[in-house]
Amino acid sequence: MGRMKKRVLSGIQPTGRLHLGNLIGAVENWVKLQHEYDCFFFIADFHALTTAYADTKDLREDIKQLAIDLLSAGIDPAKCVLFRQSDVPEHAELHLLFSMITPLPWLERVPTYKSKIAELKERDLGTYGFLGYPVLQAADILIYKANMVPVGEDQLPHLELTREIARRFNYLYQELFPEPQGALTAFPVLPGTDGRKMSKSYQNTIALADPPATVRKKVGIMVTDPARIKKEDKGHPDICPVYAYYRVFAKERTDLVAQECRAAERGCVDCKKELAQLLIDYLAPLHARRAQFEQEPERLEKILAAGAQKARAVAAQTLAEAKKAVGLR
Repeated sequence: MGRMKKRVLSGIQPTGRLHLGNLIGAVENWVKLQHEYDCFFFIADFHALTTAYADTKDLREDIKQLAIDLLSAGIDPAKCVLFRQSDVPEHAELHLLFSMITPLPWLERVPTYKSKIAELKERDLGTYGFLGYPVLQAADILIYKANMVPVGEDQLPHLELTREIARRFNYLYQELFPEPQGALTAFPVLPGTDGRKMSKSYQNTIALADPPATVRKKVGIMVTDPARIKKEDKGHPDICPVYAYYRVFAKERTDLVAQECRAAERGCVDCKKELAQLLIDYLAPLHARRAQFEQEPERLEKILAAGAQKARAVAAQTLAEAKKAVGLR
């Protein structure tokens, strides 16, 4: 028998349509990982409730559209396990066990706790669910005894908390959980249409599902080099959000585009028109696959149900071991 593959776990919240920042920052990495590791990828619908609990009317549709986005982007259920978090209740039960042993100061010192409250100040986030969501994250990871978790640098404190919870459980009861390591995802920062970080909360995204006309419209209003007013003004591509897209989606064009921009031989309008077409062409295969899934909703449901069955087979075993260790069985 060959060596067992390392297990990878990652999830994404259904808080709206996936955008290009999600694609290059996470999903394209998932597509690569599924060929090399034992991958469990999930739609984090429980987590969506930690900040959007007051308005869930679109949640079911958001879950569906996220699943379609992931499958359209190349996630292959024949090569990984794709499922809805809420279809595997073992996540919630292990979260409950972990909440009993997690000191409150551990949660209060998580860097994103206060920053997220400031970012979403229009919402009431003074809830246990929001304070305790890193414990749920720990349960998500440890229920599969994952070895690796692909994360950005901002998520490293959450992963360290997961390791601390694993160590505390192992110390109090028995050696059961591994200490997962972060697989830092290196990717270029993709600005939104307003120049800030691309984020659904800023409403500055280009969604994977956006049709060509919408892509052209969004690219057309993108901010550019603020010092360049007229085409005759020499540009500074390194500070231009539009040029940042060329670095990701048209690397072979970057030198020429930068040269023409600095020499005032290329105007921002022309640059945007070219970029819009590049993005439309890039998204065309995803749109074709998306159309197939939208026409076959029963196929989508079967994929998620089959993924949940596979996930529960693993999660149920881990939960049984954890409950026995605690003394509940």
